[in-house]
Amino acid sequence: MPPPIRIEADYLLETASDPRRVAETMAGEQSSGTFVPVPGETPELKARSAARVERLEILDAPVAVPSLPTTAAVDPQKLRRARVTLSWPIENLGPSLPNLLATVAGNLFELRPITGLRLLDIRLPQAFADAYAGPRFGIEGTRRLAGVEGRPIIGTIIKPSVGFGPEETAALVRTLCEGGIDFIKDDELQADGPHCPFDDRARAVMRVVNDHAERTGKTVMVAFNLTGEIDQMRRRHDLVRDLGGTCVMASLNSVGLVGMIELARMSELPIHAHRNGWGYLTRHPLLGWSYVAWQKVWRLAGADHMHVNGLDNKFFEDDDSVVASARTCLTPLFPDKPCLAMPVFSSGQTVRQAPGTFAALGSTDLIVTAGGGIVAHPGGPGEGVAALRQAWEAAVAGIPL
Repeated sequence: MPPPIRIEADYLLETASDPRRVAETMAGEQSSGTFVPVPGETPELKARSAARVERLEILDAPVAVPSLPTTAAVDPQKLRRARVTLSWPIENLGPSLPNLLATVAGNLFELRPITGLRLLDIRLPQAFADAYAGPRFGIEGTRRLAGVEGRPIIGTIIKPSVGFGPEETAALVRTLCEGGIDFIKDDELQADGPHCPFDDRARAVMRVVNDHAERTGKTVMVAFNLTGEIDQMRRRHDLVRDLGGTCVMASLNSVGLVGMIELARMSELPIHAHRNGWGYLTRHPLLGWSYVAWQKVWRLAGADHMHVNGLDNKFFEDDDSVVASARTCLTPLFPDKPCLAMPVFSSGQTVRQAPGTFAALGSTDLIVTAGGGIVAHPGGPGEGVAALRQAWEAAVAGIPL
């Protein structure tokens, strides 16, 4: 399907007012309109710049009480939900991701007639594909650097999440390397604290990784958490690169969209994008973002790996949602520029989730990270790595666990 000429966004709307009128208010609020007529807003200007209500579908499901608080008088008998599609001319903002967010997810959620609003999906014109590089490594580049083909990349997280110093971290990395691990990542809470400075940790860990590579020919991919201000991330990236590292990690909601764009522009390594904090953007079903819409922005910004949670996870999300999130990371953004990102399964993952994950996703293009599922294995981390790899080999081969 060719990309749209206009920017399009789908919403789930809840209101006690007329849904068509509220949708038109949304379109006006996010383009040329104001709450009162103003001089200069001519019919010609509206025709050129106004957002449009492209589609509106009233849903049949009854609504008993407002989902979100409002100062408007709400008659529960009139509460309805609808799917709404708005569109904007690309000329309103140009191919700018920061301004895209202000357009499709700006002063909409606050509107008084709205008692629920969720951004479900976005579709972007080709101009965005031309303006942003997207993932520079993605699936193919990640597999090449990790030396893993035809199966999932088996990974883990340094645990405990904080408390280890550089040498303790390096000692655990050595054990994991010897156990056959493919991928290791810092916990999102481990960044550059005084007990474990980033530079010292990177040097200690890469000594172990490089020594293992010299002996075995396998360079374990380590995602160093360089989350920080832009200049800090640039310096930390350069250190990891110069030490022979093959991956860096950033917390998306911490560095922000511009931080991610700048990191991707300067990075010579795959970017492991962590979504910690995602719950506050999505947990209420009538507020915030769907993952389908949200991940498109970060892939286009340059994320090579995107966290999607995991089956039977420790969080609130159900398995169908997790699988849908992983599938959307593997769905092309544009016909001539797929911008595919490798989905990362995490959160309480062990050998037990391998069969269900493979059966549901139907692909081995993923990173599976088991923290306690590897590090806390009764036989030690090395046996934890072996067990997880065997579980995935069995799942792919159709052998019951």
